[in-house]
Amino acid sequence: MEIDVRPADSRFHTRLGWLDSRHSFSFGGHHDPANTGHGLLLVLNEDVVAPGAGFGTHGHADMEIVTWVLEGALEHRDSAGHHGVIRPGEAQRMSAGTGIRHSEMNPDPDHPVHFLQMWVRPDTTGLTPGYQQVDVGERLAAGGLVAVASGRGHDGAVHLHQRGAAMWVGRLAAGDAVDLPDEPRVHLFMARGVVTLDGVDGPLSEGDAVRLTGAGPLRVVAATGAEVVVWGTA
Repeated sequence: MEIDVRPADSRFHTRLGWLDSRHSFSFGGHHDPANTGHGLLLVLNEDVVAPGAGFGTHGHADMEIVTWVLEGALEHRDSAGHHGVIRPGEAQRMSAGTGIRHSEMNPDPDHPVHFLQMWVRPDTTGLTPGYQQVDVGERLAAGGLVAVASGRGHDGAVHLHQRGAAMWVGRLAAGDAVDLPDEPRVHLFMARGVVTLDGVDGPLSEGDAVRLTGAGPLRVVAATGAEVVVWGTA
């Protein structure tokens, strides 16, 4: 069993005039050969984009890209003709497949957008590019961990073309407890609030992460209102 705690301030940091981005793993010009992912999860970026700004049209191939908004709104357009605006409680998946170009912009002229973007490789290359958006807000409000993106057929989740990966989100009130999935590798990211986790000394706060390998179904307990993002992978 391995429990690897990664404090928020240990992440790579990109700061531009319109973007403040924290990278949990090697990304872009930030590279550490010892930090290139956890299991099938290759990218977890926490981005804050200024009002009216965003990522102009750029390309991807053979990647499953999941976007989860924490505050504000994010507008997606791509070369396959897909268009959508996602807000908190809505999950988005783009399958880059054989190649797709897209933009991600903050459509609000007054307020920033704060979101997570996460990448896993598909288990089949050369797929037709695709897009899916699902509202999971009602299920989140019911409590517990909610499957948001999955290659295993979880009801109500956006579909990943990767059988070895699934993502859950939990919105917890103070005192709520959830058990992490029993997976070969689990990645817990603190999107908001403060929690405790079995096997970890001290609290986990916003931006902290824990990488678990063969750890079993450890329990998370919310010390305050909290939002946790959990990946389970092979």
